[in-house]
Amino acid sequence: MPDLIAENLKKMDAIVIDGAMATELEKRGVDTNSSLWSAAALLKEPEKVTAVHQSFFEAGADVVITDTYQANIAAFEKMGLTRSQSEKLIVQAVRCAQTARTAFYSSLTPEERAKRATYPLVAGSVGPYGAYLADGSEYTGSYLLTEEEYYTFHYSRLKLLAQAGVDLFAFETQPNFNEVKALVHLLVDRFPKNTAWVSFSVKDSTHLCDGTPLVQAVKYLESYQQVTAIGVNCLALEKVAAVVETIKQVTAKPLIVYPNNGDRYNPQTKTWQTNVQTVTFNQIVPKLQQAGVRLIGGCCRTTPADISEIAKTLKQR
Repeated sequence: MPDLIAENLKKMDAIVIDGAMATELEKRGVDTNSSLWSAAALLKEPEKVTAVHQSFFEAGADVVITDTYQANIAAFEKMGLTRSQSEKLIVQAVRCAQTARTAFYSSLTPEERAKRATYPLVAGSVGPYGAYLADGSEYTGSYLLTEEEYYTFHYSRLKLLAQAGVDLFAFETQPNFNEVKALVHLLVDRFPKNTAWVSFSVKDSTHLCDGTPLVQAVKYLESYQQVTAIGVNCLALEKVAAVVETIKQVTAKPLIVYPNNGDRYNPQTKTWQTNVQTVTFNQIVPKLQQAGVRLIGGCCRTTPADISEIAKTLKQR
C-alpha cells in the first residue's frame, strides 16, 4: 500500500482530520457511558456512526478515523459477545466510515470534486491498551505488558482493520513508550504494506504520560518508513504549540496534531468541564501551520463546526 499521507501532502499544504465521534453520537442519543465508549454505538446503532463520519466529511475533513479506538476483541468479549461477533463489529466500524465516504463523495458535483486535491481517506483507529482498561490509563500510561502481550492484544484488531480496507492505521493517544515500540514492531513484522501515524498522549510539553522523554520517543520512530506522521492528540488547545516545538526539533516526518476543544476532562468521574478561557481553532491553526504542522484536526469534544473552522482557516492561508 502506498503512503497516501505523503502522496496527498505533495498536492496540498495541509490535511484536515475529523473531530470527536463520541460527542456527536451523544447528540444523536447514543449512551457512551460504558467501557466501550463510542464503540457502544456499533452494537445497535451503526447508522449513527456513519452519519457522524459523513458530517465530518461535509465539514471539510480529508480523513476520518474509524470508531475503533475502544473497539477490540477483548472489550467486546468482556461484554459477552463471541469472538466472531466481535470481529464483525470491528469490520462494521470500517464499513461505516467507507459508506460515509462514498455517500459524501457521490454527493459532490464534478466541479466540487475537481476542487479537492485528494480522495477522502479512512484511518483505522488503534487506541492504547489503557483505553481497553477504561480507567483513564491513556492519560497516565501506568500499565506494563510484555511485547508479546502487546502483540496479542493489538494484532487481531490491526488484522481486521487492514482486511476491511483502511487506508492507514492511526496509533493514537499513545501514552506508553513500550507499547508504541511494540505497535511499530508489529506494523513492520506483520503489516509491511501498511502505514500508520503515531500520535502521543503527553503529560507536558516534553514527556509522554509514562514519563518517557518525548524527544526519545520521536527519535525512535524516525527511522521507520512505515510511520507516515508523528504528533500528539487529546490535549488542551493552549498546550499544543509547546509540544509541537519539542517534536519538530527531532523529526523530518510530517507533524500531526488534533487537540481537544479546550474543555477539561476528569478521568475518574468521566465528566467534562467547559473551559470558557480556551483559545480557538482559528487562533491556533495559523500558528500550528507556521510551525510546520501539516495534519490538523480535533479530538474530544470537537464538532463538525470546529472542523469546518479548521478547514476554512487553512484555506484562507
